[in-house]
Amino acid sequence: MLLCVNVGNSNIVLGLWDGEGWCAHWRVRTIRNQMPDEYAVLLKGLLQDKGYRLEDITRIVIASVVPPVTTVFGELFDRYLPPRPKGQQVVQPLWVGPAVNSGLRIRIDNPHELGADLLADAVAAYHRFHTACIVVDFGTATTFSAVSKDGDFEGVSIAIGLGVAMEALAGATAQLPRVSLTPSLRAIGKNTIQSMQSGLVLGHVGLVEGLLRRMRSELGGEVQVVSTGGLSSIIAPLTSEINALDPWLTLDGLRVIHELNPA
Repeated sequence: MLLCVNVGNSNIVLGLWDGEGWCAHWRVRTIRNQMPDEYAVLLKGLLQDKGYRLEDITRIVIASVVPPVTTVFGELFDRYLPPRPKGQQVVQPLWVGPAVNSGLRIRIDNPHELGADLLADAVAAYHRFHTACIVVDFGTATTFSAVSKDGDFEGVSIAIGLGVAMEALAGATAQLPRVSLTPSLRAIGKNTIQSMQSGLVLGHVGLVEGLLRRMRSELGGEVQVVSTGGLSSIIAPLTSEINALDPWLTLDGLRVIHELNPA
């Protein structure tokens, strides 16, 4: 089985693929000071809850944008992946970066700056639509990754994430509380909570729509937009600019990248 891992700043997303479909998905918090043994206990527990074991993992692909956790997962795999029977190849994780075959041509100034998660997002979207597309990933940051109709990764727009915006607003003011990121029914709030939810959630919708319109214009022609990430379910239903919602899109991109790099 193939284990796909995406280590983000806020969440770690994992998926188990059996060659025909996803057997399981998980989303857990990223804890930067957690030790390899602690993450191993977590991974074992997640697998056992679905009826699987570490021994069932024969392939791994991982994307990480958190260097300390990257190191931790490298140690985890070295220590805990069980030895293979004689004659079977030892599991060597595929670490996603600019050197892997992604099926896309990366047209940015410095490909080494491109986050592995954004590359996986773009690969999954282009593999799905086979035309110009934009991926909006709602995570710690809200990112917009653009791919041309010919499969060129054209670039990214990075905006503040919805959760970070809420924390910054509450933390920098004396009287504004932390609020749930629930969509407001009105743009004009009648109390402090409604007013913050309007500005944060509906304001973020405006940011998303404005950037998408500009990016569509720069790409030209018909452009498909798919959203993903932990906060995608909040924003995507509030705008007609997004064509599809897939919380596990990054994992699908990792799966495709692994298929393109069988060695």
